[in-house]
Amino acid sequence: MAVTLNREGFEYAQGLINDRRVVLDGRDAWSEDQPSADDENRFIEKHGWTEYGKWHLGIADEAKPETKARYEFPYGDFEKVHRCAILSAESRAGQYDHEDIENAASHLYDMLETVAAR
Repeated sequence: MAVTLNREGFEYAQGLINDRRVVLDGRDAWSEDQPSADDENRFIEKHGWTEYGKWHLGIADEAKPETKARYEFPYGDFEKVHRCAILSAESRAGQYDHEDIENAASHLYDMLETVAAR
């Protein structure tokens, strides 16, 4: 199954970071900060699949549309971008040779570091 960069999600993340809608948390915080399956279901029910997809850097091309399996590499909690999620996405993308996603996550991390330095 091919996983490609979700350009819409990448652009949405950049906009959130530019608006400073970020959480500058530690590397290992994502396991605690990530939305639960119930949180995801509520978000999808309220906002739909298109909005849900914007919160992911990857799209699994062969997965059926309008399924959670279609979206990979989440980067936030449906309100803010989390630095820990970006670091997790970058690491996992590198492990699985998703270079475009790894590069996108690296770019987002650099943007977050610029926000943190201000």
